[in-house]
Amino acid sequence: MIIQNAQIFQGDRFVSGGIRFSSMVEEIGAIEGPADLDAQGGYLIPGLVDIHTHGAIGEDFSDGSSEGVQRLGLWYASQGTTSFLATTMTLQEPELNAAIDAIRGYRRGSGAKCAGIHLEGPFLSYEKRGAQNPENLHAPDIEMFQRLNARSGGNVRLITVASEAPRALEFIRKIAKVCTVSLGHSAADYDTALSAFRAGASHATHLCNGMPPLLHRAPGIIGAAFDAGATAELICDGLHVHPAMVRVLFQLFGDKVNLISDSLRCAGMPDGNYTLGGQPIRVSKGKATLLDGTLAGSSISLLEGVRRAVSFGIPLERAVYAASTAPAKAVDIDAGEVAVGKTADLVLLGQNLRLRAVFVDGKTVA
Repeated sequence: MIIQNAQIFQGDRFVSGGIRFSSMVEEIGAIEGPADLDAQGGYLIPGLVDIHTHGAIGEDFSDGSSEGVQRLGLWYASQGTTSFLATTMTLQEPELNAAIDAIRGYRRGSGAKCAGIHLEGPFLSYEKRGAQNPENLHAPDIEMFQRLNARSGGNVRLITVASEAPRALEFIRKIAKVCTVSLGHSAADYDTALSAFRAGASHATHLCNGMPPLLHRAPGIIGAAFDAGATAELICDGLHVHPAMVRVLFQLFGDKVNLISDSLRCAGMPDGNYTLGGQPIRVSKGKATLLDGTLAGSSISLLEGVRRAVSFGIPLERAVYAASTAPAKAVDIDAGEVAVGKTADLVLLGQNLRLRAVFVDGKTVA
């Protein structure tokens, strides 16, 4: 496949030229030969990498449905996400087992790649549980994690933990040797969070949501994550974080920002009533909440998050990096780059940032 006349994302910037690829990227630059596709000045970017997504199109990874996981893989690819971490809710261990079994059975076909699992809980705080079901919260438990990870075939890539919980530091020291540990759904103060980062945590789950705010005398998890050089997730739907704060966080965290969708089963669906971790949620004008008004996850795709970030004043190259290269690095997966010798997981956008084509392993999937 040869694509000509593209703005190709390389490293952290766009370069004009063409690209030739099969399953791998073979050449970038002045490509000889006729084009299979004329980009017409559009943007050729890495396939997006969503490391925090619960579901979409009526499906949720926590349902434990093999058919649902297959449908989700196809949907992600259709939205420009070529790699994802299947993210589970705070559930009881038998329910987590069923979800893990369904995720492990995923067969990609023409869908996106499942790069592993993100366990968002159950080792979270009651105070900052957000839309997580409080009945399923559990103290950090090394043996339980080990059972879940073994069941996944060692494919847990990311886990969110409340660092103030009993035995949390011991848990973090042990589990950080296995996967990326993130602080989130936590009421930890600055000192407690910094101790957790020093113990091995290296990531923060959806900044500003499920944690204390950044205050001048109480910088909390956000301040500790900044001082520790941690990577940090950001939901960029304009509902979870104000556009002005989005700009602030990009300035603070730079290339450590990881855009995520945190999408729920309502993504790609109309407003209405849905469920999340066994709890009813209501979606109105794209905003998902529990019935008491507690904000839940989002109803957007990761690509829509990129578009909204740009509309908030974030340069396109920074938004693309935050939705592809940065999250891939944060959880140590080989994705999120356009470079010779790299797998051809690519997305072509028009100049209006609308999707024109998606390639996974060099094959057109959307």
